Parts: sequence; C-alpha cells; structure tokens
Amino acid sequence: MTVQDQIQEYIASQSAPKSSDMQELHNIILKLMPECKLWFLDGKNEEGKIVSNPNIGYGVYSIQYKDGTSKEFYQIGLSANTTGISVYIMGIEDKKFLPQTYGEKIGKANVTGYCIKFKKLTDIHIQTLEAAIKDGINRSA
Repeated sequence: MTVQDQIQEYIASQSAPKSSDMQELHNIILKLMPECKLWFLDGKNEEGKIVSNPNIGYGVYSIQYKDGTSKEFYQIGLSANTTGISVYIMGIEDKKFLPQTYGEKIGKANVTGYCIKFKKLTDIHIQTLEAAIKDGINRSA
C-alpha cells in the first residue's frame, strides 16, 4: 500500500464530519506544499504497540540532537484525536511564537509551541491556520 493510499484510508476511517475536515486540511496543506514528501505514521512502535495517534506528515524537517546526530521528520503534521484534529508545526525554535502570534486570532483552538488543536474546522479561522502553517514552512526550511 502506498503512502497516499494509507493517508486516504486513514482519512476515510474517521467519522463524519471529521473525515471531511481532515480531507479539506489535507488538500489545503498539499496546495501550500505541492512538491512535499508525504509521510504516514501509524502510531505504533517497533513492537507494534500503539504509542500515539496516527499522523499524516508533509515535508521534511531535520531534527538535530545534542549528541550531534540528526533525524528526518515531517515539517507539518495532521492527526485525528479523541476530541478533534491536531495540526503539528515542527521546527519553530521559539515555542512562544505560535501561541503569541495565532492564539488570539485563530478561534476556538488550543495553541501550543508546536500544535494547534481544535474540534472542527468551523471553530477556527482557516486563513489564520494557513498563515501559521506557512510560518512553519518558512521558519523550518
């Protein structure tokens, strides 16, 4: 199964209206990052144990560890959770940037240093979310 197939299966497995919200977000992110690498993480560790929610990833961000090693990960992530949807914006060094810049403007969402979590798309200002994603792309490039 290709990554695209895994992504479509994951989106389709969500209940309505979450599945349509996730499909819309997937399309928006692909429009912002048309040539990006796609990822699908099933949320399982090496032993097959579920350790997180599945994630769709977009783009490539290199994580630098203190010991000098690095690992590739996605720049932007999308995941369903029990209460709604999470959008992950990786690579922004200043963990206050997202909440200070977008927290008051985005609508009904919880904004942390790297995650914007909301119940449904109609609860947030989609243009503000797009601006936050663009910032994440530009700051981690």
